[in-house]
Amino acid sequence: MEVKFLDSKSSSLSEKAALVARTKSSPFSSFEHSVGVKFSQEFSSCRGVFTKASYLSSNGTFMPKRAISSVDKEKTAAENYFYQISSNGAGSSLFSRNVGVLDACDDEYGGVVVDPDRLPVNPDAFAPMLQFSLSHWKMKGKKGIWLKLPLERSELVPVAVKEGFEYHHAERGYVMLTYWIPGGPCMLPSNATHQVGVGGFVINDKNEVLVVQEKFYAPSFADVWKIPTGFILESEEIYTGAVREVKEETGVDTEFVEVIAFRHAHNLDFDKSDLFFVCMLKPLSAQIKVDDIEIQAAKWMPLVEFVAQPLIQEDGLFKKIIDICIARLGKHYCGLLPRQVVSKFDDRPSCLYYNVLDTGNVNCNGN
Repeated sequence: MEVKFLDSKSSSLSEKAALVARTKSSPFSSFEHSVGVKFSQEFSSCRGVFTKASYLSSNGTFMPKRAISSVDKEKTAAENYFYQISSNGAGSSLFSRNVGVLDACDDEYGGVVVDPDRLPVNPDAFAPMLQFSLSHWKMKGKKGIWLKLPLERSELVPVAVKEGFEYHHAERGYVMLTYWIPGGPCMLPSNATHQVGVGGFVINDKNEVLVVQEKFYAPSFADVWKIPTGFILESEEIYTGAVREVKEETGVDTEFVEVIAFRHAHNLDFDKSDLFFVCMLKPLSAQIKVDDIEIQAAKWMPLVEFVAQPLIQEDGLFKKIIDICIARLGKHYCGLLPRQVVSKFDDRPSCLYYNVLDTGNVNCNGN
């Protein structure tokens, strides 16, 4: 079976009318929705033959049809074609079909970002449009293609994968797929590689540390009291995340003082790397209200008792963290404070964490 795309200039109006009329009685008329640059697998299997696709210009030479508009933020209009279907020379029929380039915009790296809000409503129209779009973008010299498919359009995922798209990442509401057009290794940035956690070291004027016991833990940690910890949220700063986590788990209001230290570990959950920031916080309230979803118990514990726990004494990481926190209390150590800065690379404000020491005093002069 062979499919040919006939340019509207290559046939007269009377011929078009006759071709369309014959299409209505063609055995392929019920499959108009599934024909494009390539047939879907269902269409191919219904006749037991492999289909091919080509586009013929008015002079009979092969060439890709020019899209009406570029892939920048202009709207893309559909291209009109006549499809000629033949099976081993046994006969042919023609019918018309609209195929257009998917709505998309250029990214700043020579690639294309498909508009997820303007995907075709009819799933059967997606395959031919995607195939035609890829041909168009290749002709335009584009590089990486970003295709974000919302959860409600999940039926389009296997269609894109069949065309060569690969999984990039997924969130609750969508899956992101990518396609690398040039030869050689893919140069698109990979998915996020890290998760970021925070721990709040809160100590009051009585030299008591705010500690918790979690509801879900390994049996060996059954009696361990630890500082409140958690993951920061998207678009959340480290210092605000630490304050929020302490409030959520214990009900205690705090004020950020400094980032005391951070740990970098690898191959943890989902094979991601992990950044864990220990923040010193100043308590603004004392009453504890436990989060009964995650936390079994919370209390103010004397620092000496907290440090004397076997796990703290035996674990090199926690022991070092406590040693640093105690050194900070004695002003023998300075942590990092966030300062707002703006970079010319993206003109966006961000926090740069660093400390400034008074050269006339070896001790930390912070809070």
